[in-house]
Amino acid sequence: MTVRLALLEAATALSAVTATPRLDAELLMAHALGVSREALLLSHLEAEAPAKFVPLLIRRLAHEPIAYITGTRDFWTISLTVAPGVLIPRADSETLIEAAIAHFAGGEPRRILDLGTGSGALLLAALDQWPKATGVGVDSSEKALSIAEMNAIDLGLEDRTRFVLGDWANDLLEQFDLILCNPPYVDRASQLPSEVANYEPHSALFADDHGLADYQRLAPQIARLIAQGGCAAVEIGFDQATSVTALFEKERLNVTVRPDLSGRDRCLTIKR
Repeated sequence: MTVRLALLEAATALSAVTATPRLDAELLMAHALGVSREALLLSHLEAEAPAKFVPLLIRRLAHEPIAYITGTRDFWTISLTVAPGVLIPRADSETLIEAAIAHFAGGEPRRILDLGTGSGALLLAALDQWPKATGVGVDSSEKALSIAEMNAIDLGLEDRTRFVLGDWANDLLEQFDLILCNPPYVDRASQLPSEVANYEPHSALFADDHGLADYQRLAPQIARLIAQGGCAAVEIGFDQATSVTALFEKERLNVTVRPDLSGRDRCLTIKR
């Protein structure tokens, strides 16, 4: 069977699993061939479909996320290694980088903190954006930190990063120009898609008190860690702007809400 025909059949099967069946099929086929998606479409459609494509397709039909199957995910200007045990970076989270760029227009942060760094996505994207900056990533998961460290090495950023096992900012005393944070914020009663609920780490997704528990801890910590003239960019659920803003305003911080590309509230920009 040619790649072209295999893609057609795979897309048909995947239409019951994903809203992007053709794209998913192409990404899996490119991974099976060991080429980019662009190269696949330009020069491999008439080649024989590789045998390893079928096991990949079976995994996707079981709702396993594409990023876990291929082991990679693009985020902002960088490509990251991801694996089970670490949250898959979302395009929505790029809103935090956009908020930071807007805040530092005409300047740049020198010290960056990423709380709950996971794969290192936010910290490493920020360091790629600002070549003179250095940063610290904190996470409570040793597995996540090992993946973040691997990504820093792959991107040539290991000399500008330090990853620390910790419980949010409990053990930090230094102030930072930019604080990035995407905490767990999903209400435990919420129903998530199978590819999220059955595969991604619940510790990075769900929070008590209707999704607000971690913000309650973070608000006073972030208040003492923001350097003068700096800011924090904190991700929120689309319906949490009012409740989370109130927690940071209680700490006498100034808060503005930034929407994502879909127009939903996604990021709080927090300043002294």
